[in-house]
Amino acid sequence: MNDADADADSDLRGARVLVIDDSKTIRRAAEGLLIKAGCEVRTAEDGFEALGKIMEFKPDLVFVDIMMPRLDGYHTCALIKANAQLRDTPVVMLSSKDGLFDRAKGRLVGAGLYLSKPFTGKEFIDAVRGSLRRIAD
Repeated sequence: MNDADADADSDLRGARVLVIDDSKTIRRAAEGLLIKAGCEVRTAEDGFEALGKIMEFKPDLVFVDIMMPRLDGYHTCALIKANAQLRDTPVVMLSSKDGLFDRAKGRLVGAGLYLSKPFTGKEFIDAVRGSLRRIAD
């Protein structure tokens, strides 16, 4: 790894990220990328599981899948944004659907970004970096 790579990863060191997705494959891939970048990571299978973890973990950033059983990503995002302690936490919607309607609905419930699956490692880390940069500004 060269110095530029080390500098690029250092801005994520210590960031707390919660990944909510019903796909074990997506959770594992995201967790691996985030840990490699120096982030603290928690995962949840759905919105209900995430709501318990989010208050205890207090993430800097949340990734949430749109299509999940029990509590979908739109409702999960809306609940996060309705909570005064969590309102400023950036949320990135994850979806295998890449429709304009889905993106618009995500924005309406407070999502800052929308990432289509499958995503590359670079796209994912760029979404993390971009979301965290927005709250730092």
